[in-house]
Amino acid sequence: MSSSSSTRFDVVVVGSANLDLVARTSRLPKPGETVSGSHFFEACGGKGVNQAIASARAGARTAFVGALGRDHAGETLLAALIKDGVDVSAVQRVSAPTGRALIGVSDDGENSIIVVPGANHAISIDDIEKHKSLISSAKVLLCQLEVPLSVVQRAFELAGPSTTRILNPAPAQTLSNSLLGVIDIVTPNEHEVELLGGVSKLQSLGVKTVIVTQGEKGAMVVDETGARQVDPFKVTPVDTTGAGDAFCGMLAARLAIGESMSVALRAAVIAGALATQTEGAVPSLPLWSMVKTKLES
Repeated sequence: MSSSSSTRFDVVVVGSANLDLVARTSRLPKPGETVSGSHFFEACGGKGVNQAIASARAGARTAFVGALGRDHAGETLLAALIKDGVDVSAVQRVSAPTGRALIGVSDDGENSIIVVPGANHAISIDDIEKHKSLISSAKVLLCQLEVPLSVVQRAFELAGPSTTRILNPAPAQTLSNSLLGVIDIVTPNEHEVELLGGVSKLQSLGVKTVIVTQGEKGAMVVDETGARQVDPFKVTPVDTTGAGDAFCGMLAARLAIGESMSVALRAAVIAGALATQTEGAVPSLPLWSMVKTKLES
């Protein structure tokens, strides 16, 4: 485990870690209904872990800041991060149980998810302060909303003058103007952008770039030059879990490495599409070599 104090990372991810418990079924149950599942598996997940591993697989030197329980799920997640070369020196172990996500996936690729935050909500502003040098020296800081909002805001405030601050505003919730005001790039989906008050409100608060992910329709980017569409990469989805995280991790990594926004976005759309071809979150996150091949063809 390398020490992060003297190392400058391409991408630092502050976020959540969950063990995903996944059940496949022909269709998702309605309220009060029981359906029979076809099979079950466990996979590493949580938006923070997914995006950190996606970033590492996309070729960026990546560190993860988060919390795990002192339990088997925590050991599993820690091992997964280390296996993909993510720096874990800023991961703390706490007495709360490691986060869990209970995920139902239907045969048509739709999912429904219940997240139990556990250790993810044990992270405090004080914990973030301890990693100030790690965060402030990052080329890109990437956060989501599965840890306390106060922690997310403090992390962005600690980012250095040359750090690009990216927020993936998921799971969807309304956010304060003060939080939105310290972000460079926001990556909502079509539902999340409405909850945030729309693109023009985000721009009025100082968000330089709004990237709306649109699933099979690709993505739309709005910045100071106006709005433009990023064409989709056509696939037939098997499981959409982790697709948004693949998009965010790839985007953060390629921007940190120095790619242009247009190249980074194209790579991110391809990564998101490829992630729908494999079951589970972390197992589906593509390597840069796979995305590079598709970019070149």
